[in-house]
Amino acid sequence: MNTQPTPASAHGVALRASRISILLRGCASVAIALAAGAAVSSAAMAANAAWPQKAVSVVVPFPAGGSTDTIARMLAPPLNEKLGQPFVIDNRPGATGAIGATYVKRAPADGYTMMVASIGVYAVNPFLQKNLPYDPAKDFDLLTVAVRAPNVLVANPNFPAKSLPELVAYMKKNPGKVSFATSGAGSSDHLTAALYWQKSATEGLHVPYKGGAPAISDLLAGQVDVSFQNVNAVLQHIRTGKLRALAVTSDKRSAVLPDVPTMAEGGVKDVEVYSWQGVAAPKGLPADVKARLHGALVGALKDPKMQQKLAESGFEVVANTPEQFVQFENQELKRWKTVIEQGKITAE
Repeated sequence: MNTQPTPASAHGVALRASRISILLRGCASVAIALAAGAAVSSAAMAANAAWPQKAVSVVVPFPAGGSTDTIARMLAPPLNEKLGQPFVIDNRPGATGAIGATYVKRAPADGYTMMVASIGVYAVNPFLQKNLPYDPAKDFDLLTVAVRAPNVLVANPNFPAKSLPELVAYMKKNPGKVSFATSGAGSSDHLTAALYWQKSATEGLHVPYKGGAPAISDLLAGQVDVSFQNVNAVLQHIRTGKLRALAVTSDKRSAVLPDVPTMAEGGVKDVEVYSWQGVAAPKGLPADVKARLHGALVGALKDPKMQQKLAESGFEVVANTPEQFVQFENQELKRWKTVIEQGKITAE
């Protein structure tokens, strides 16, 4: 009996062997690729787990000395202590915060660049600046609203109106004549004044300055009548009697100004406004780095000594979650868009 394979059967055996060889080589390639991917993933996870391994840049998109810069500098030491690396303040002012915010947007999302910024950067600039080079709702990983503080409506002591109801009545008798000092067109104090005019059915005279300090200086000198200012910026002037506080823009009375009524108590509703500072990072921050940074921020803000220090300056700790920050920012964007459009406010 002939057991030797015929040419046809030999060809079939060889073909099957070739296919098996190709399949085995393919499996080996897949295994190598999976192993390499696992190694890369493990290395990335290890790198993130070790974060931070160098100094972290804390961008403040405003000059040194303001409220946002103050909050950033208060946060830096406890973050250093909790995470073991320096947190270095990097002031990048200009264009109402847009220059610094754009720099952060373009930075690597590796946890070594973060930003402490205020309401203008997160919720106002999109409606005042044409061709804004960043989108606050899309270009950042929002971490937490750190603190908030109400504005306070203050008047020169020589101004005739001694209370909010008296101011409203005076403005209705003298439309467009009461001067409101602000730190600039489109600033939070300007927007608060615009909201007040809309809700009280009054009309004021806007007097913009290049910053809060010169606005307060002229208010003290009696060159202008009234102004909405951050509580911490004018608290000492109120306490010494150099300015008269007519109302606060919070939903309840301020702990540092317990005798000053809220806007609602004074008869003007829906003017609840807080200046606030939030912390963000470039979009795409690794999840574990984001969690560690958020945890360190909240821990620093909720430290009793930190809370006391902030409260003495009129700040209230918020320290919310990233998800809550996103929801809050969306609310603020919608609100200030309406105020700006209704008031026909421009940045010029």
